[in-house]
Amino acid sequence: MDPRRKKLLYQSQHCGMKENDFMLGGYAEVHIEDMTVDDLDAFERLLEDNDNDIYTWITGREPLPQRHDNAFMAALIAFNN
Repeated sequence: MDPRRKKLLYQSQHCGMKENDFMLGGYAEVHIEDMTVDDLDAFERLLEDNDNDIYTWITGREPLPQRHDNAFMAALIAFNN
């Protein structure tokens, strides 16, 4: 696995909130090798946000901000629902 994917996999499994570790880490474990460069960019941007915000966006408790309205996020949300 290339270093970028390896780093994202680790970060997604060690977010800070266990719920996010399961949602993000579970998705990454299955899909990290197949993700496009655009997906990897979107994933990195997402991981810069607050854990609580990420959780509420994935679970649909809060609307997804425009900056995260992309194919990666749609796939991540579908994977966790």
